[in-house]
Amino acid sequence: MSIPPGEDRHRHVCGECATVHYLNPRVVVCAIPVWGDQILLCRRAIEPRVGLWTLPGGFMENDEATHQTAARETVEEACARIKVGELFALFNIIHINQVQLFFRAELLDLDFAPGPESLETALFREAEIPWDEIAFPAVATTLKEYFADVAKGSFQLRMADIALDAHQKRLFKPVNFVQAHE
Repeated sequence: MSIPPGEDRHRHVCGECATVHYLNPRVVVCAIPVWGDQILLCRRAIEPRVGLWTLPGGFMENDEATHQTAARETVEEACARIKVGELFALFNIIHINQVQLFFRAELLDLDFAPGPESLETALFREAEIPWDEIAFPAVATTLKEYFADVAKGSFQLRMADIALDAHQKRLFKPVNFVQAHE
């Protein structure tokens, strides 16, 4: 590790040829698949958080646009076809080097089933969501904010940073909104 010329931080630099090997955040893209007043969730069959519920999503691939990732991951995890809509939320998950994007989406039909990474798939109304069994904080926040916007009748893009403090406690820092629910 060294600081290459013109850079401001330590990087992995080859000692032989001085090539800089950049390690950058990974992009996770999720869909918020909606059918009427219900949202499609998947119960995870893989770690991390096996057995808990989440929105369909996963890592972006090379040669893929973010909206394509949302559609592909929804097929992979829920065997569901969607029309991808607007970006709804962006989370910088600083302590694990991820950027997570959540797109609004419409289910094209009710033909869905668990894919290989899911134990179960189901549609939930807001009151039916198993809030204590949601796999990830960004998913729980996204769902709560989505339902708050549905109630208002308008949607706003949300951005937030999530980091750990010195005691490893998660810090949620909204950039452009006040959380609808704590």
